[in-house]
This record gives sequence, C-alpha cells and structure tokens, in this order.
Amino acid sequence: MRPKVTFEVNKQRFKKELVNSISKLNDQNAFKRELTTNNGKNLFKEFEKLKKDMIKNFLSLPITKEIAGGPNASNSSGTLGGYGNLFSFIGFKKSERPIEPIVNLLAQTNFNCSRMVRGTVTITVEIPSAEQIFRVTPLPWAPGLSWAQRMEVGMSGLGMYLNKNSPKSRSSAGIQSKTNIRGGSFTNTKYITHFLKTWYKEFIKLTGGSITNL
Repeated sequence: MRPKVTFEVNKQRFKKELVNSISKLNDQNAFKRELTTNNGKNLFKEFEKLKKDMIKNFLSLPITKEIAGGPNASNSSGTLGGYGNLFSFIGFKKSERPIEPIVNLLAQTNFNCSRMVRGTVTITVEIPSAEQIFRVTPLPWAPGLSWAQRMEVGMSGLGMYLNKNSPKSRSSAGIQSKTNIRGGSFTNTKYITHFLKTWYKEFIKLTGGSITNL
C-alpha cells in the first residue's frame, strides 16, 4: 500500500454551491472530478497536471538523466568526479531501464475525497514514499541495498572502477579492478528524499490544506 498524505480542506476553500451539493450527495466518487477551487480551476485536472510536472521534473534531475543515458553517458551529475558514468559504475545490465520502476510508482500518485463531515472534505493524496522507491531500485550486485538511496549516502568502489568496454562487464562499459587505481571518492547528492519532500509541498499548496499524516 502507498502511504497516505491527508489534507483537511476547509469548506470555504471551495465554491459554496458545489460544497452544498456535495453535502447533499455525500458521495466522494461523484464529486472527485468536479471539485473546483475559488480560482475557478478543476482540482482533478490541476492534480493530474501537477503529477505530470512532478514526473517531468524527476526525469530532468542530473542523476536520473545520467542513468537513463545508459552505459555510454557522461558523468554529468558530477558524482564520480567526471569519470565514466553512473550506469556502468553501478553495474546495470546493458538492457536494463533502472529509471522505469521509479516513474511507474510516481505515475500511481492519486487522490481520494472523503464524504463531507461538518463542512470539511478530507483529501487523501496517495504518493510513493522514499522507502518504496528504495525497494524498487536494488543494486544489481546487492539486492538488499538501493542504488537510489546510495546516491544520497554514498557508494564505495570508485577507486577500483574502470570505465572501459569489456565482454565481462554487465553494462558492457565498466569493470572493477582488484586494486585501487585512482584517488577520489563518490560525491553524495540530494536525490529521492529531497525530490519527494519538494513535491509533497506542491501537492499541499494545490489543495490549500495541510499535512496531517505522512
């Protein structure tokens, strides 16, 4: 189950005539697509637009773009000091699409409306947590660890990483030396946790409510 982010939306936030009709119908599914804020915008359509913006933003992140670029990408994120690329350093198979599971989770972001209770509609936004994303982003050689989380906390092995074509390489473009061949270390970078916190705030802003449960 996806974690629920609950917002309590004050009755005055929405058009009075619509709220009154909601109170009479008391059917959350009947009015989910019809909720309109005081600025005249349809909440459902704005929510879907915001979700698309969130996914577009995720796909534009330096780490996301670099990994999506495959084994021949450059280290545009700067995490490896400009050497090689994350795809071959992490050791994905050449045919893998590591970003897809994250996008699929983000695309499931949704909201539900409660029945009207004392003039208040509770909007529950279902959105992936960082922990859920970490579970669908296992390291190829250590399934209990998440490559997405390692972008934030660091990865070892950069000193033994060789960015070169090899039939022995999972990615076809990176192998690990038995000894250190260079100095330097992996540069930790804000990624999933920071990304999600930013977009939680955007969904709060859209609803006009406040988080009561994450």
